Amino acid sequence: MAQVEATTERIIAAGPEDVFDALADYSGTRAKLLPEHFSEYEVREGGDGQGTLVHWKLQATSKRVRDCLLEVAEPTEGQLVEKDRNSSMVTTWTVTPAGEGSAKVVVSTVWNGAGGIGGFFERTFAPKGLGRIYDAVLAKLAAEVEK
Repeated sequence: MAQVEATTERIIAAGPEDVFDALADYSGTRAKLLPEHFSEYEVREGGDGQGTLVHWKLQATSKRVRDCLLEVAEPTEGQLVEKDRNSSMVTTWTVTPAGEGSAKVVVSTVWNGAGGIGGFFERTFAPKGLGRIYDAVLAKLAAEVEK
């Protein structure tokens, strides 16, 4: 099994603290940021950053749906890590300053991919597809915090 990684980033015209707070607000803002690929969103514990337990279904393709139950940690300042209890998937959101009044947001997801020919296609196409999904999340995040 090879590790598969999908990464995307965006500069957002808002302070890093405001951007991070919006991302960490699972009980409020986060649900508004999710495109149609996400369904059955539910905060099960917490709701603000560290200690949150959140559920959603992620429909990456017409045939591929992941049932995700994510534990949220904040290992360092400006970083949210979502570990899926149902798989090897880990998503890390990193928010850093990017000049006056701007923030750089990098989102990176890694998981253990399948082997064989299926794994080849997963490693080839899944990062691009997931990158597009997270680009949509980042666009909605920008629209939310740049108001």
